[in-house]
Amino acid sequence: MANNIRLDIAYDGTDYQGWQVQAKGGRTVQGELEKALEKIHKHPIKLIGSGRTDSGVHASHQVANFQTDLVNMEPSRFMLALNSLLPRDIRIKSSSLTHPDFHSRYDAVKRIYYYYIKSSWSSSPFDDRYCYTVRDELDIHLLNKMCRHLVGFHDYTTFTNPKDMSKTRTRHIYSAVFFPEGSYTVFKIAGNAFLWRMVRSIVGTLLECYRQGGEQSFVDRFHAKDRSATGVTAPARGLFLHKVYYKEDEYFPL
Repeated sequence: MANNIRLDIAYDGTDYQGWQVQAKGGRTVQGELEKALEKIHKHPIKLIGSGRTDSGVHASHQVANFQTDLVNMEPSRFMLALNSLLPRDIRIKSSSLTHPDFHSRYDAVKRIYYYYIKSSWSSSPFDDRYCYTVRDELDIHLLNKMCRHLVGFHDYTTFTNPKDMSKTRTRHIYSAVFFPEGSYTVFKIAGNAFLWRMVRSIVGTLLECYRQGGEQSFVDRFHAKDRSATGVTAPARGLFLHKVYYKEDEYFPL
């Protein structure tokens, strides 16, 4: 007999080689969590995550689940136990009992990413870990004219890393928009799933087309379905997995 436990997690990805445990070693978020779970259970525990954030990418809300044989332990206490063992740059926001068949990756219906950008005139040394500093004064209206073309069910080959092993390059993007948040310009994108480094590639290409070529240049590159048409990939430090939604959640904002 086992219980299926859901974890809602936040982490600073700066000092990690991404979410997923890697064969070549290296410090990962999943690896730190599984080490803490093993200390609690006295045997190895496999943790399933909703998605694989890359090296240096952060998460405001990652979701994971695991099977536990500690059925007499109150599910909410896993949060307290794990936070006492984890490094400070990984925090469990909540732990709860979920249904036996819940799978944090396959059951996710919407993922939202935020990418934080700041103009150099207003940059701060405290921004270096969490945003991309650019020289440009950004016109949100012009940027939104470009990124509206991303919305829908499309082939995103242009924004796919050559090493991505996905069977298909088509994804459903529900919304893509820039908005101001304090001194930052934030790119928000919501979709059913994303290809490897897709969001960072989109951001880099949008900014390159913003500086040279404009909206039509972005449309042409997007529909070329050619990786060589993309711009420089934006750095990992500005990207956050902002929220993951499931069918049992109360609502699904875009």
